[in-house]
Amino acid sequence: MPLAVEAEIIRTGRLTLLPLLVEHAEELAGVLSDPDLHTFIGGAPATPEALRNRHERLVAGSPDPAVTWCNWVIQLRDRGCLAGTVQATVTAEENGTAAEIAWVVGTRWQRRGIATEAAQGLVTWLRTQKVRTLVAHIHPDHEASAAVAAAAGLTPTSQEQEGEIRWELRGEGG
Repeated sequence: MPLAVEAEIIRTGRLTLLPLLVEHAEELAGVLSDPDLHTFIGGAPATPEALRNRHERLVAGSPDPAVTWCNWVIQLRDRGCLAGTVQATVTAEENGTAAEIAWVVGTRWQRRGIATEAAQGLVTWLRTQKVRTLVAHIHPDHEASAAVAAAAGLTPTSQEQEGEIRWELRGEGG
């Protein structure tokens, strides 16, 4: 049975999380062009063309009807520019709906609370969608991302996956 979750515009104090469009690729490629952003996640910055191709796949949606890909760009309302992305991969589980979440903010916009505000907005929205379990996987040395997860209400578990710690928030939804 397909999930009834679809990315919507999410507004927070300073940000608008806009559902991802293919057209965001060019600006976002510049925002995410710093190789240091890949220290903990691996890989390298994507070219605008590669990011456009990736966006086309993401916008098309998951080929699995039991999985929904929700992706947003983070827009700074006062400047009208993009600062990063947040995402949620939503799945139906035995105990309700779950979402694996992630965020990335361009180097220029870091240390301003943008990732925290975006992640909190995403978590709040997912709760309104009746998502019961939220999960993030964070490298044990990535202190900034751990702080974002904690501020969004997630707590670290003893579980690891591919060298990353599983953080969780359970309850309420679903």
